[in-house]
Amino acid sequence: MTGRQEPYYVDYDADFGLSGLAEAFTLSPAPEDTGAALELVTAKLDAYDRECPVGSVDHLSADERSILGWDTSHDDWGYAEELREDVRGLVESPLADEAIRAVWRAAAGGGWDPATHGMSARDWLRRIDETCAARPPRKIPGRRPAPSSWWGAWRPAADEVRDDVVAEIAEIAKMRSCRERSAGSLPSPDTLSALEEVAARVDPDLGFRLFLRALKVHSVRIEKARYDRLQALGERFGHPAALIDFGLDIAWPPIDTARRDATWDFGFSRLAGQAHQDWRESREELRKTAGGDDIGQTPGSGAAVLLEDTLRLLRSALPDAAVTALWAGASDRPGSTDGRAWLRLIADVCRERLREAAPAYTPVVAPARTELADTVLREVRETAPSVADKVVSPHWHPVPAADVMDALEHVVTRIDPDLGFRLFLRVLSTLSVPLTQERYDRYKAIGERFGYGEYHVSDVDHLIEAG
Repeated sequence: MTGRQEPYYVDYDADFGLSGLAEAFTLSPAPEDTGAALELVTAKLDAYDRECPVGSVDHLSADERSILGWDTSHDDWGYAEELREDVRGLVESPLADEAIRAVWRAAAGGGWDPATHGMSARDWLRRIDETCAARPPRKIPGRRPAPSSWWGAWRPAADEVRDDVVAEIAEIAKMRSCRERSAGSLPSPDTLSALEEVAARVDPDLGFRLFLRALKVHSVRIEKARYDRLQALGERFGHPAALIDFGLDIAWPPIDTARRDATWDFGFSRLAGQAHQDWRESREELRKTAGGDDIGQTPGSGAAVLLEDTLRLLRSALPDAAVTALWAGASDRPGSTDGRAWLRLIADVCRERLREAAPAYTPVVAPARTELADTVLREVRETAPSVADKVVSPHWHPVPAADVMDALEHVVTRIDPDLGFRLFLRVLSTLSVPLTQERYDRYKAIGERFGYGEYHVSDVDHLIEAG
């Protein structure tokens, strides 16, 4: 795999290769003949040509692009080559033609069966390959012309993942044999057997993607534990989460704001962290955050946690001026909110999102976890003297850092230590507070006790002083 360009899907968040083509067939009316089917193949390749997988560098001169390592180059490893690799793997495999046909039909929804048009499955795949080969590589700006040794070293060896993919397919076969209830129908035993063959004898990655397509086509209800395993497998292959998510029927558990299943930050502190230079305190921007559930979260979870944080602040005795200072310190956008009016707007948008995503959910503010209040308070008070003379955004509506730290102490002691600690981490970044490794390790330990995700506290690791 070394000595070639980064694959198309490194910068692409949808399905790709043969499974991506099969998806296009499920989303289109069944072609009437072979010519119409090949037109669908061409349309899929055309859609790729309209994609721009990396930021454009058109505005740079040739010398500037060369210095940065970017150039205008032929896209020698794009969607067509990913598709051809999948196709060739099946054509040259020891699989029986009927097995290949079963896999294709399961992934494409059965709308296009080459056998009904006088072709074997391998003949159909060869026609796809010929269509891809006839297209010259597109020229695009912003693609590195050098081979990607990173990708060749990073992609897992087939032996490392083959058994896990086969095991997931076998579990679905077991569901059929046990006649377990499932939304939709299950793929046939012959189809599941053929998918196992693809994973075991051809390519576990291709087998995995075609298996996902079959689950989606048959609307197989996937419980959360199985979904988590599929996501973990996809991550090992380097696939974006959307490739697994889109079209999969997942039996989500009820929303639970006490369940810490976000990988990064969440709630009010996450909202503050998303306030960048071009961000505006508007209903539209709030909708984006409220609708941004993390991977593997029940739809509406992001809005529910944000609403809970917001209601805690709204129902507290925190003065409006302190609310504004708190937002300024956590977001580095002072002077642009109006205390509780801002909080009421956030709560209103969250309720809108929950009515859409989880209409049965009733917002509840759970009792605050106070067992770590003293621990968090010590960290806030230890930092306060070192920022006493600092100002948030000194050149634009300055807010004294002392006011921010006072508001944080109020949140930790009287509202919720969890929320206070998350906002404290944001304030550290805003004020560029240098950290020792020892202090950072304490923050990591606190985050673990609160149940934070893997990368939550690491948002401040850039503040650790060298040496």
